[in-house]
Amino acid sequence: MRARLKSILPYALYSTFVARIGKELCGMIGTLTHMSHEHNDLSGKIVALVVSKKQRRSGVGRTLVAAAEKDFATRNVTRVTLTTRFERDEAHQFYGALGYSRTGFRFAKNLAPVLEERPAKSSVADADEE
Repeated sequence: MRARLKSILPYALYSTFVARIGKELCGMIGTLTHMSHEHNDLSGKIVALVVSKKQRRSGVGRTLVAAAEKDFATRNVTRVTLTTRFERDEAHQFYGALGYSRTGFRFAKNLAPVLEERPAKSSVADADEE
């Protein structure tokens, strides 16, 4: 996690908030503010939300989401998205209770094997030249 944070923290489009109770770190939320192909205004994405098992259902997650939403508002973000795995029923209920609605599906594909087999192209133009 330290390596990931070290690579993310220099970029102002990413935000990371942590929750502590006393000296105990009990949660974190990571967000991304970005432009998109679908909309003309800024969008926000909750990239990660983690709450320690000991502190779940205590308001820590709700507080972290509220902090992220407040930060998004200061950045003039008009919509926030997030993804969860299908089997995360409790997470779905949690986000629903916070006003988030299910709007679609996420598809994912691991490109690592493809990249090992063939050198990466530097641009669309390179791919068209072949």
